[in-house]
Amino acid sequence: MAYRRYVTESSDARSQVLCPLSKVGAVAHLLGAEALHLQYPTQVVFDAVTVGVNEGDRIGIVGRNGDGKSSLVGMLTGRIRPHSGRVTRRGGLRVGALEQADTLDPAVTVGTALVGDRPDHEWAGDARVRDIVAGLVADLNWNGPVGALSGGQRRRVQLAALLIGEWDVIALDEPTNHLDIEGITWLAGHLNQRWSRNSGGLLLITHDRWFLDEVATTTWEVHEGPRGGVVEPFDGGYAAYVLQRVERDRIAAAAEAKRQNLMRKELAWLRRGAPARTSKPKFRIDAANQLIADVPPMRDTVELTKVATTRLGKDVIDLLDVSVSFGGAPVLRDVEWRIAPGERTGIVGANGAGKSTLLGLIAGTVSPDSGRIKRGKTVRLAMLDQQSGRLAEIADDLVRDVVGRLQTSYLVDGKELSPVQLLERLGFRRDQLSARVRQLSGGQRRRLQLMLTLLDEPNVLVLDEPTNDVDIDMLSATEDLLDSWPGTLIVVSHDRYLLERVTDQQYAILGGHLRHLPGGIDEYLRIAARQRSPAAPTSKRSPDRGPAMSGAELRALQKEISALERALAKLAQRINAKHVELAEHDQSDHLGVTRLSGELRELDAELAASEERWLELSADLESHG
Repeated sequence: MAYRRYVTESSDARSQVLCPLSKVGAVAHLLGAEALHLQYPTQVVFDAVTVGVNEGDRIGIVGRNGDGKSSLVGMLTGRIRPHSGRVTRRGGLRVGALEQADTLDPAVTVGTALVGDRPDHEWAGDARVRDIVAGLVADLNWNGPVGALSGGQRRRVQLAALLIGEWDVIALDEPTNHLDIEGITWLAGHLNQRWSRNSGGLLLITHDRWFLDEVATTTWEVHEGPRGGVVEPFDGGYAAYVLQRVERDRIAAAAEAKRQNLMRKELAWLRRGAPARTSKPKFRIDAANQLIADVPPMRDTVELTKVATTRLGKDVIDLLDVSVSFGGAPVLRDVEWRIAPGERTGIVGANGAGKSTLLGLIAGTVSPDSGRIKRGKTVRLAMLDQQSGRLAEIADDLVRDVVGRLQTSYLVDGKELSPVQLLERLGFRRDQLSARVRQLSGGQRRRLQLMLTLLDEPNVLVLDEPTNDVDIDMLSATEDLLDSWPGTLIVVSHDRYLLERVTDQQYAILGGHLRHLPGGIDEYLRIAARQRSPAAPTSKRSPDRGPAMSGAELRALQKEISALERALAKLAQRINAKHVELAEHDQSDHLGVTRLSGELRELDAELAASEERWLELSADLESHG
């Protein structure tokens, strides 16, 4: 997309701003900044930055942690005062902002925090308010005190309270934190429908790349410049940003060759694995394809499975008819899962569904109430958890001392790398080696934790919400490392992009049961929506609701559903075993490979038919519940 360069004069500096040509003079100005300068004692954050927000803009803001994304939004919304320059607003403009800090009064009730003193009939009569309450806080006690909520629940209340208000511009700083995949999907739909196409303005800081693609129509990249932070505009969401950034780096022959190669690899996945994501930006697709012509596939699945089988054998971890309950309440029921060597699986589910319990069963920190767990003799399991307990033990150590206690080199992606080189690949700078572990930012601690986990050389790796406190560049670097990691990978995350990027299949925890998702995250969202939706509305005539079932008929229906769920789990295991068999088979035996591929397709078809039958029976059970 073409941009027109404007030069603005102020008493402090002469600055430049890039504006899309298609928007010049066509859309009303809402909010802007001219020649902003912001600095702290040790850093110039921005120098002479000029940006603008027009009617209809949906702007995603990306960049590394610490480069000034939150500071930029803080200046635009009035929370932070720049040292020079000015922020301009249209008269009467209403600006609402969600910050990362908790601003709720712990003494008020949830209802008061959301709608204030408005009578019930007033707010309940507003369809938009009802939708926000249902989408974000339906599980919370309306009359309970805010102070009794967890940090994640308070964050959802804070977001819902902001969205209930009437705003011309909304600024959101990491709004997907503490939201599950259903909540993130709801929020994307709400923001897309909140204003008409050419009205309202949105500023969005997030590391959730799927969310960026769904919501943003423009991307601002905040990065270091020669005299301070620079804001560079790109047309479109994350996929479009990757396309343009690769082209920019190629033309400019950017010195940051490592970042360029990462983006080219990311682009290759976007074009090959999710082509629909590049449909929004208006680019020359042929040129984009030329850029990735020499980029190999993300993963050689067959080769990785061969190596994993060699390291692990055929037995990894089997969960056999496992059930777990806490305080008499069932959490997981009849879980049947035979984890295969080289398997790369993502686990999804609502908050509280039992994902952490499932990981505990795999890691051996949770014991089942019934059923049994078999572990292969060669399994070496490592978990990247949310508590960072390992780093607490070395909090006072210098990073260089931690690295110095490791062996001198490791084989990563076919190359010998030292621990320092691996840290640099994950975005560490050499000067940060002199810091103590406790002085590192959340993202830096996460990078160090990941490196230490990988260097333990496990053959089964479990990642629990690995995207927390991590910027997009770090996510890309992590995905790059995992692409060549030859072991079994289990990932629990609400980051849809990450799951689709690094795993080959997904499972969901629904109603305490573990279910395979042949259709991926989209299938999970369809099933979850169907389970949430109430039965057909009561009316004088309900032709879709069949005659009432007897108790015996209901029990028979429930029995068939349970049998189908067990069959689905076994089918998923047979499919995994067939993948391993195909990987181990002599690839020069074309007849054998063709036969095994046909058997795999038959199993996939059987699984799809069983899934369809399960959906029909579940809908029948709901309608007669």
